[in-house]
Amino acid sequence: MKINPSDLGLAARVTGLTKTYGRGDGAVTALDDVSVGMRRGEFTAVIGASGSGKSTLMHVMAGLDTPTSGRAWLGDSELTALGDRELTRARRRGAGFVFQSFNLVPVLDVRANILLPFELDGRRPSRDDLQWIDRLIDSLGLAARAGHRPHELSGGQQQRVAIARALATRPDVIFADEPTGNLDTRTGREVLALLGESSRAHGQSIAMVTHDPVAASHADRIIMLSDGRIAHDGGPLPAGDVSDLMLSVEVAR
Repeated sequence: MKINPSDLGLAARVTGLTKTYGRGDGAVTALDDVSVGMRRGEFTAVIGASGSGKSTLMHVMAGLDTPTSGRAWLGDSELTALGDRELTRARRRGAGFVFQSFNLVPVLDVRANILLPFELDGRRPSRDDLQWIDRLIDSLGLAARAGHRPHELSGGQQQRVAIARALATRPDVIFADEPTGNLDTRTGREVLALLGESSRAHGQSIAMVTHDPVAASHADRIIMLSDGRIAHDGGPLPAGDVSDLMLSVEVAR
């Protein structure tokens, strides 16, 4: 009997995941036999030092990179069994992305940027989709800015647009890569609160890669990678405890 990740309450999953760059003596193992799942409706922070494998894990889970060995699922789609065209379709429909650089299209206004995932996927948003997007624009405080272009927005407003765009297609998982990296402290905390609210209010699964203990403290679950392996997987922690955890793992290396 075939069991899909969603049957297990998982929005994404990897098993036996290994990723190696290079060959021979110069080979670097970024991920070493990692197995983990992202639960539906949960806000997960993936932390670790530079080179720990956290970004590589996110890229493989999102279908942006392929593993050397192991298997990966996004929703019910096994990414590691798909060809390029099918992989692109699964990624567009199953994943949303929020990056620290916002990645908004400068010539498009707020609403057009939010609708962009539908255009890239070659499909027209349904009436229900449009109603959902209107709710997002309103709930994220963007209604008065819907006709503005990115250069007319503050950094925090641009990141709100990026979050709305990621939520627009109601994907299995939103992958957020250092989403507060280019924001001031206050705006960064507002963005983290919005991600947490997206998880709680909409049942959205969020996987956030970060090196910031304060950012990680907003998550429901904290996974720490060290040398390509999972060194910790547990519930929420205050920022000070996250910092202590990161230090203890690095000292133990």
